[in-house]
Amino acid sequence: MEQTIRSDQPQWIPVFTGLSARQFGKLVAIVAGRGGQQTGAGRRWGLSLADRVLLVATYYRTNLTLRQIAPLFGVSKSAAGRIVDHLAPHLVLEPQSRRHRPDTVLIVDGTLVPTHDRNMSARSKNYRYSTNLQVAIDANTRLTVAVGDPLPGNRNDCRAYTDSGVDQQCAGAAVMADGGYQGNPEVIMPYRKPREGEPPLPQWKQDLNTVHRRIRARVEHCFAHMKSWKILRDCRRKQRGVWYAAAGIALMRNLTMVV
Repeated sequence: MEQTIRSDQPQWIPVFTGLSARQFGKLVAIVAGRGGQQTGAGRRWGLSLADRVLLVATYYRTNLTLRQIAPLFGVSKSAAGRIVDHLAPHLVLEPQSRRHRPDTVLIVDGTLVPTHDRNMSARSKNYRYSTNLQVAIDANTRLTVAVGDPLPGNRNDCRAYTDSGVDQQCAGAAVMADGGYQGNPEVIMPYRKPREGEPPLPQWKQDLNTVHRRIRARVEHCFAHMKSWKILRDCRRKQRGVWYAAAGIALMRNLTMVV
């Protein structure tokens, strides 16, 4: 089969990955630094490292099936699957390994990612089998700093915040969230609206809620950007592959903002 999409033809990169040629080059360098390049004995890959990274990024961006994407790179369906399985762990946003500075402000929220793996999903409010994906971003830089483990979509954000492990990755920082995180006292939430018959919120609390909503909207913009990689709209990856896809997209999104 003749390879149609190649990394040495830069015109393909923005169309199929959402990255500029420079950003893609940085992504390839990151993967190479993490051991993605083949070393030692064994059967050699038919594609260069850059082409293999391009295949994975295209897979995430377009959500084509492996049977559809393989001919574009001149490989078989099984070879394309092996490439995705091999490189996906090298193409992720690395989990936070140390505490944040006390003056750091993070914003956390959950989004539903429809998945085909029923073992890690549940029917949720979007009436589809989905996972609850917790994501934290830096309120100042708007970069993604943490992606939690996917949980069944019927899990509420209050519980998913701790069960996904994203709370540990936010350790040390001030964390903002919406009112769905009741039960996590360390999270900064808006003041609750009074019940019927109770006095209204004072003006200063209403003003703080307005500022809170304006800042917290940044994580919604993050989700909209991440879901331009269409695999997060209907993910066919199973088990750990769902997290690899989400964390890989978080890394690529960060590259579009800093490189």
